[in-house]
Amino acid sequence: MKILVFNGSPKRDASDTMHITRAFLDGMNEAAAQEVKTIHVIDKHIEYCTGCFACKRNGGTCIHTDDMRDILDEILQSDMLLFNFPLYNYGIPAPLKALLDRTMPLSSLAMQRVGDHYAHPCQADFSRLRYVMICGCGFPNSRHNFEPAVAQFKLMFPSNHTIITIPESPMFNAPEAAVVTLPRLELVKCAGRQFAENGEIAPDLLAEIGSPMIPEETYAAIVNRKES
Repeated sequence: MKILVFNGSPKRDASDTMHITRAFLDGMNEAAAQEVKTIHVIDKHIEYCTGCFACKRNGGTCIHTDDMRDILDEILQSDMLLFNFPLYNYGIPAPLKALLDRTMPLSSLAMQRVGDHYAHPCQADFSRLRYVMICGCGFPNSRHNFEPAVAQFKLMFPSNHTIITIPESPMFNAPEAAVVTLPRLELVKCAGRQFAENGEIAPDLLAEIGSPMIPEETYAAIVNRKES
């Protein structure tokens, strides 16, 4: 499988969430060899979408001549898109959001009804594509944190999507937390194997991965102590 990873963290490989993504991909590779390319979005020149819709009127060519042209070609050649990012203000970090906005050339100006809403139909066949979202946040639980980003991801990619969210994710960059982070990464690796073998992850495993690694109050106390 040809996998294109979009790392939305400005920390690049040092990102908290990249620890999670690497474990997931390791699990996939244990099931079968994968072809993986990672794009650190912060390193790319991506202009903001102006909403001019020129790309939808002229066969998919954007008015901007930047790195998005090559990125769109990479998307068209991929079998799976993996979006790795930390939660920023309950949503997607700005560089990755800019990239997603600039995927407009992949859809047409027409509108079609999809269930109870309308969407722009794709200009190519993306039925083979799988979409994975891996997102971590610095809060000690998942409640009232990930919901906006998850809702947006599901609307952007209504089918073939898999979503992994993990609270307390800064612990993955803390060596002293290895006693709890390494077992969690093993669970993520198991999820990667399941995904590669079955195309999905067991709900109970996803729930375990998304649970706090240490008690919420303990985590909050540690963070507050470091900040004081």
